[in-house]
Amino acid sequence: MVATPMTPAERFFPTGVTRYLYLPAIVASTLIPTRTEINAGTDLSVDLAEVSGFTVSSDLIDTPDINKRFTSRIPGRITAEDSSLVFYADKVGEDVRALLPRDTAGFIVRMAGGDVPASMGSTFPITVSSISEQAGTDDEASRLTVEFAITDEPAENWAIPAATP
Repeated sequence: MVATPMTPAERFFPTGVTRYLYLPAIVASTLIPTRTEINAGTDLSVDLAEVSGFTVSSDLIDTPDINKRFTSRIPGRITAEDSSLVFYADKVGEDVRALLPRDTAGFIVRMAGGDVPASMGSTFPITVSSISEQAGTDDEASRLTVEFAITDEPAENWAIPAATP
């Protein structure tokens, strides 16, 4: 008997599709937001230029056995990468600085396939650690880098809830 192949992924180009939201509150301890909480958030995608981090990894712990030459491993601590979002700056400051000043706490929600019900989302509990301006050059727009501390274990791969009628 032949193994059953997994269902092939419907491949997509994330530019113009992926959404990053800032949510000030999520009630559920699972960190999975309701549609009402998503709708109350702010879509950051409109001025978002770059994304760094917002990924999770696990350390590995060696578990050697005195009777074997092979050293096996088990999963260890889970960590989130250093994370930041880079936004375009506004000449008069009407930009992300008003929404996410230093020490702002909340949640960044990533919807890789867009805000499409049943697609996958991830929630990162955050505190803004810094926001810095990168002065533009003759051929580059001025930008703002917002750095985040990921403050708790993210919720990954949850189904985006349906829109409310």
